[in-house]
Amino acid sequence: MKPTHVTLLAIPGIGHLTPILELAKHIVAFGSIDVSLLVLNTDASPAQSQLLTSTILPKGLEIVDIPSVDIACFVDEQTDVVTRISVIVRESLPHIESSIIKTARPTILVLDFFGTAALDIMVDNLCIQKYIFFPSTAACLAFVMYLPTLDQQVDGEFIHLSEPIQVPGCTPIHIDDLVNPVQARYVDEYKWFLYHASRFPMAHGILINTCQDLEPISLSALTENPILQQIPMPPVYPVGPLIHMDKPMVQSKNECMTWLDNQPNDSVLFVSFGSSGTLSAEQVTELAWGLELSQQRFIWVVRKPSSTETTSGTFFTVGGGEQSNPCDYLPDGFMSRTKDVGFVVPSWAPQVDILAHKSTGGFLSHCGWNSTLESVLYGVPIIAWPLYAEQKMNATLLVEELGVAVKPKVEKGEKVVRREEIARAVRLVMKGKEVQNAMRERVEEMKRSCLIALDEGGSSYNSLSQVIEKWKTSCIGLENVNDDEERDV
Repeated sequence: MKPTHVTLLAIPGIGHLTPILELAKHIVAFGSIDVSLLVLNTDASPAQSQLLTSTILPKGLEIVDIPSVDIACFVDEQTDVVTRISVIVRESLPHIESSIIKTARPTILVLDFFGTAALDIMVDNLCIQKYIFFPSTAACLAFVMYLPTLDQQVDGEFIHLSEPIQVPGCTPIHIDDLVNPVQARYVDEYKWFLYHASRFPMAHGILINTCQDLEPISLSALTENPILQQIPMPPVYPVGPLIHMDKPMVQSKNECMTWLDNQPNDSVLFVSFGSSGTLSAEQVTELAWGLELSQQRFIWVVRKPSSTETTSGTFFTVGGGEQSNPCDYLPDGFMSRTKDVGFVVPSWAPQVDILAHKSTGGFLSHCGWNSTLESVLYGVPIIAWPLYAEQKMNATLLVEELGVAVKPKVEKGEKVVRREEIARAVRLVMKGKEVQNAMRERVEEMKRSCLIALDEGGSSYNSLSQVIEKWKTSCIGLENVNDDEERDV
């Protein structure tokens, strides 16, 4: 009997590709199952190619490139990320269907959240069940599932509401924490976001990159709340945390890692805003002064300041050698004054290696969910600095529910975190013994819980095992039907 076949659809964006690639690896590890990971090449960043070419693929996992499509007549330079990705998936559907047909065998189709247009694919008897992979939090998933209801119930803009938004069974969402795509309901970004959210009930199930101990309240709401169950709610399978832990096939010692080797244990703050995050020139200046005033050791991944108000300026270009000279936009003399305690890296650094290093004691992060999970799994407390997408919701979860982060305050009427506040937050995490010890204890507890969840017999392992068994049963049933039809002919 042939192994069960699963087709996963990845969308552009290194933050989306990384967890679905890890999901693919976890699936094939169960045995008697083959996986094809479809990768859309339209607007793919150089970092996407680098990740795929540097990863050792396990037996049973195949990467399938989906050809680029021309989207020039649908988008321009001002088009938001959600709209751009949604258009790419829509225009790529014929290529995706063709790829499934070429397998010539029944397959389970697993789609990224922004790939729900592919739920319409009907290829004879080959696409037998369709699932969604949600690479973020259970709290965000609950909001997404409830969004079509909110869209019907609420007049005007969500951001003008006077009270937090209450998703049934979940912690209320502060208005300031709402995900970016829902902050203006008249634009294409919101329309596409709502389109995807309204299609979730079409799926046979939802796999999510979290675990029970990280989000017990939200996961309980998704599986048990009677109001959410009326949507209707597909079965939800927590299968995380999934992070990229493989060493590259060709290893070379990075200069910043050599510097890190020579620092005391838990003494270095890692400062990075993920694969896409960018700051304004004013904020870069304030951050530089804040790090200097804190008098703490740091590694800072610096990008050229954004010339617009966008905070995700490198989403489609990360890894493309977009380096510039930090001296051009950092305060005069900053590099020389901090040379004994700081290390500045243009554009990119090996984040997982840095977080795993014994010298790293804190992480100033944009709170992307991948970065958050990496920090938790390596036991590193966080200074929460959210920028876009659902990152403000993530930051609130880390600070108020999990207790593994602190968040710098922005003065009323300001858009910039000032240097004194940055220095205070850095010293609190790196030197404030009471807060530091409490956060370290809590993040170590979360780390242990997450590792147990992923181990054989753990909650996430069992959840993925359960859904894989369903897939195998479905594929065997369809293969038997097809065999009977062939014999009748």
